[in-house]
Amino acid sequence: MSIKAVVWDIDDTIFDYTAADQAGMRAHLAAEGLLDGYESVEQALARWRQVTDAQWARFSAGETDWQGQRRERVRVFLEERLTDAEADAWFDRYVAHYEAAWALFPDVLPALDALAASHRHAVLSNSSLRVQDGKLRVLGVRERFEAVLCAAELGVSKPAAEAFHAACDALGLPPQQVAYVGDHPEIDGRGAADAGLLSVWIDRGGAHTVDDGGPAGPRRIASLAELPAVLGADTRFGAPSTFG
Repeated sequence: MSIKAVVWDIDDTIFDYTAADQAGMRAHLAAEGLLDGYESVEQALARWRQVTDAQWARFSAGETDWQGQRRERVRVFLEERLTDAEADAWFDRYVAHYEAAWALFPDVLPALDALAASHRHAVLSNSSLRVQDGKLRVLGVRERFEAVLCAAELGVSKPAAEAFHAACDALGLPPQQVAYVGDHPEIDGRGAADAGLLSVWIDRGGAHTVDDGGPAGPRRIASLAELPAVLGADTRFGAPSTFG
């Protein structure tokens, strides 16, 4: 059965979240006068990422809501008992720096152009619709996607099969006709494969060696330039391929 649609993750798949988060937090900590409490900027950024990952895991497990995970990230990181308003204000100041650093990965637009005529496209993210829809609009690619689905509104998060199936339902296609592209080997890669989609895991950083192979099930790529071949897409017609 041929693949008719591609569902995409956003953060660290098409949007360089890690770079934007680090640049934004670096600028924010400097503006807040908080860097003196760490041996290095790198130590501070590693601490922020550790706290972020832990609170995202709680959100994905349904232990807190969207705003709650943001507030707890601030409280845990600062080790202070802030009010909701204080935590929100601190996070909003960080967001201003973070948004200033937003950018797509350079291989995203060529991939979307190459697949424009052959495949339909949608988004499935473990975030909120307000955040991700706005992000796609700022990045100039919202019109590329028929639907944008997010965990905060769905009430279910990846890697649950129900999340992937909701994306398929939005497209009116069975999982066997849908590919999912994401950066996380378990949440995206194994989750999509277990849900019956063609799972494509983009391993940009090469975190896994050839010997360990990563999780079973997903097709592993290092760049979106490889995606048309994985999908069996004919890019000779319609939108031209821009891969050299």
